[in-house]
Amino acid sequence: MTRSNGWKNGAATIALIGGVAAMFAASALVAQDAPTSLLPPGFDDPAPEPEPEPEPQTQPQQQPEPQAAPRPDRPNTPTPPSGPATVQPIPQDTAPAIPRVSASELARIPTVEELENLSTAELDDLLGLRPKFDIPPAARRSLSQVGLLAPEENGLPTLSLARQSPQLVGAVISGIKGPLVSRWGHILLRRALASRMAAPDGMDPVQFAAMRVRALNTLGEFTVAKALAQDIDTENWSSGLTAQALESYILSSDITGACPAISLGRAEGLSDDFSPRLAMFEAICNAYAGESALAGSQLDRALSEGIAPDIDVLLAQRFAGAAGRGRRAVAIEWEPVEDLTAWRFGLSNAVGEPIPDNLIDPVLSGEGDRRFMLAGAVAPMIGLEQRAIHARGAAAAGVLSSTALIDLYSQVHADQQIAGDTAERAALLREAYVARDPMARIDAMRQIWDAPDPGPDAGFAARILTAFASARIPPNAELSLQADDLIASMLTAGLDRDAAAWRGSVDEGSLGWALIAIADPDGGMMSENAVDSFVDDDNSAGSRKSMFLIAGLSGLDRLADSDLRSFANRLDVDFSRRTRWTNTISRAAEVGNPALVAMLAGLGMQGESWEQMTPLHLYHIVSALNDVGLEAEARMIAAEAVARG
Repeated sequence: MTRSNGWKNGAATIALIGGVAAMFAASALVAQDAPTSLLPPGFDDPAPEPEPEPEPQTQPQQQPEPQAAPRPDRPNTPTPPSGPATVQPIPQDTAPAIPRVSASELARIPTVEELENLSTAELDDLLGLRPKFDIPPAARRSLSQVGLLAPEENGLPTLSLARQSPQLVGAVISGIKGPLVSRWGHILLRRALASRMAAPDGMDPVQFAAMRVRALNTLGEFTVAKALAQDIDTENWSSGLTAQALESYILSSDITGACPAISLGRAEGLSDDFSPRLAMFEAICNAYAGESALAGSQLDRALSEGIAPDIDVLLAQRFAGAAGRGRRAVAIEWEPVEDLTAWRFGLSNAVGEPIPDNLIDPVLSGEGDRRFMLAGAVAPMIGLEQRAIHARGAAAAGVLSSTALIDLYSQVHADQQIAGDTAERAALLREAYVARDPMARIDAMRQIWDAPDPGPDAGFAARILTAFASARIPPNAELSLQADDLIASMLTAGLDRDAAAWRGSVDEGSLGWALIAIADPDGGMMSENAVDSFVDDDNSAGSRKSMFLIAGLSGLDRLADSDLRSFANRLDVDFSRRTRWTNTISRAAEVGNPALVAMLAGLGMQGESWEQMTPLHLYHIVSALNDVGLEAEARMIAAEAVARG
């Protein structure tokens, strides 16, 4: 029996059951609680009729018999009265009147068989007993500050957005709808969204959190999004937060993590499109709550009624079947499936079901849904070989760090059963670390950089993989021809001082020189002649590297204003043009608000490739970040623009 069978009309049904219960309670009260006399023993019987007085006779006067002393165990026994006893009337019955129940109301009471088929949650719904809270009162958390990173944990200031316009903050976060062209921009935006912050005055803290969780899901940061949602007690979730949290649970393959929200009914207000998944979620949660038989019958009914495609229900059956004693074999039929959805990807990974090549190959090549590539990179249940392919794209996007990518390839190298391109790349990475000759190490790295790779941003991902190996190459003027790639590789991991050590070993005007000019934490003003030599030798499309170099140096205050105007005229770039976005990010920098600047910077870096980034946007992003104390992030974003432009 489902919740739609009529008896779930809460108040009427509960009142009906309450009335029937009151009827039985009233009959029990009459039978068991009849009035009991409080008189001492012997006073319960009516007094005997008085006998007629005998004729007076002359008799010797007898002494009265002595009265028995009161028993020690009855100290308060009253003395019997000398006159006849007064019997109190029996109180009238005051039991409540039996409610009148109509035949239609009786017909809606579940039968015994129907009650046996109800889950615990459904029975709680029927009786009005579903809990509203899943956390004890003493453990409930405040909504005054929500987030994962406190300021002492490298988070942004807690009150950064508290005094800002809720309309402005809402528009900025809601405007984040796609990937960012910059790896370092992604890392900075993730940090801003995950920081522990107070909501803007006038904005609901739960709504503020829901917007941030949605933005993190858009960026492919499903694990961070899930953790941010969990920083709010489930009882306080809104429908918007619930919808985004459930997406993060599915794509991180943490299916049972959604059960608290399901049991508290937080998913019942979602759109009708979610109803099939809600039914499958409820069955899975029932299975892991110890009701395997009920879960099995619910999923069997879902399959027979066709509430969702067969593959979705079969995956749910496989997952639910792993709980309790109700295990059974479930054959997954992929043959008719033509597309890969979040539910299929998350459930397949959770149960260890291989996804067919025709569905997963587009993801591995970067042509499919990028969410699955980013989720697969951090899914420990996926095989190392496939996860390594996911990880390269995730590292290029900013989801994985260089250290995490290197650690993953170390595991690949240790697994002797892995062969093919992934194993060869892992072997080359080891050679890049342990070869005795620096040129041999560089040759190994160059093979990694030049290896064919169908994934997105393959060349950039390869340089992230070799970042720390590049930093182990000692600066040498004889290796100046290799310096450009080595320095670019180091900066993907933020190794700015290792890159700056090559300052005296690179030619002025080269790409390595330009990267050091921007990334060096101790860098100063650049001369017009040095920049001019770079512009003269720039062979990038539309001189984009030169435009980005000028924008980056100017934003970092390392290029004189007169030189900026000169190069802007030469390259036909208008750095004085103003837009609503440039005005907003400049104003946020003026008032010293790093969180708002970081979010506005992320808003301005959205796109699939660096071809969509303009020098004007880069100049304002670097300048604003530099002004609010995020100078390191500004340098890395500018250096990445020059390297990838």
